[in-house]
Amino acid sequence: MRFCIVGAGAIGGFVGAKLALAGEEVTFIARGRNLEAINSRGMHVYYRDGREEIASTAKATDDYAKAGTFDVVILALKAHQVGAVAGKLAPLFHESTVVIPMQNGIPFWYFHDHGGSLAGRHVQTVDPDGVVMKAIPKERIVGCVVYPATELVEPGKVVHIEGDRFPIGELDGKPSERATRISEAFVKAGLKCPLLDNVRAEMWLKLWGNLTFNPISALTHATLQDICEDPYGKELAAQMMREAQAVAEHLGITFRVPLDKRIEGARKVGKHKTSMLQDVEAGRPIEIDALVGSVVELGDLTGIPVPTIKAIFQAAKLLDTTYTSQALSIRGVQTDGS
Repeated sequence: MRFCIVGAGAIGGFVGAKLALAGEEVTFIARGRNLEAINSRGMHVYYRDGREEIASTAKATDDYAKAGTFDVVILALKAHQVGAVAGKLAPLFHESTVVIPMQNGIPFWYFHDHGGSLAGRHVQTVDPDGVVMKAIPKERIVGCVVYPATELVEPGKVVHIEGDRFPIGELDGKPSERATRISEAFVKAGLKCPLLDNVRAEMWLKLWGNLTFNPISALTHATLQDICEDPYGKELAAQMMREAQAVAEHLGITFRVPLDKRIEGARKVGKHKTSMLQDVEAGRPIEIDALVGSVVELGDLTGIPVPTIKAIFQAAKLLDTTYTSQALSIRGVQTDGS
């Protein structure tokens, strides 16, 4: 199959490299030094056990119009980056091209093929005025939940930290030949890609933790273990999770994992800095709209109150505005205790 990976960062680089190593035809849409590195040396993946894989057959370009058409286009960008490229995607599509968005949080397509009174609505927080949804017809989309943790350490070089699961599913929950083919390609590449009959439920399960621990850590500089072992941090996370669960259940979602078990799972990860805290420390924009603001929006749409989530969202937005407007990075500073 011909795969186009739009965004050759941590996740895109990892997925594209694995597919290329398995014999799929892979083209990255990349820029700058990353583009140069991929075309000159291939995409490298490093593992904690010391292994290194080099996808030397992968190609890269920065020209959407000249890249050609593809069987599958993977959008491996952060949610706030998708709108800027949505209008450039059309030349990548042929009649049956599938688009797999790999963003965290509530996706722009959430209410398409959803049913109910909100069917067809776009999520304003992540897709203002429906720009992305207009550029990508819903018929092309196969949903995906991304679990691996990876890091782009330098141009053309990705470090794999943990995880290999990319569950996928049609938006209407029905089985399809195209989803099966994509799953088979991922499995051939050494990845886990189970087929889901409710991709939204899987998305909510991951989001349940992301929408709580990410902003709390960004605001407090606490690690996952710190939050879960502190009585105030643990209760704050639990209250946010209860509010999110109420919204999700109103939309027909059933959580297969109890709240306490989800928190305990986060605690066991240990002294891990969330991606949002890492972004704050590096002075990068944070994914607060997709992970938290979208749940506030869904709370408003469903009439389910989410006061704790809303307060944390507002505080995190202020933090984001403050440090990005002043070009700051904000790091916790250790003292000698005197």
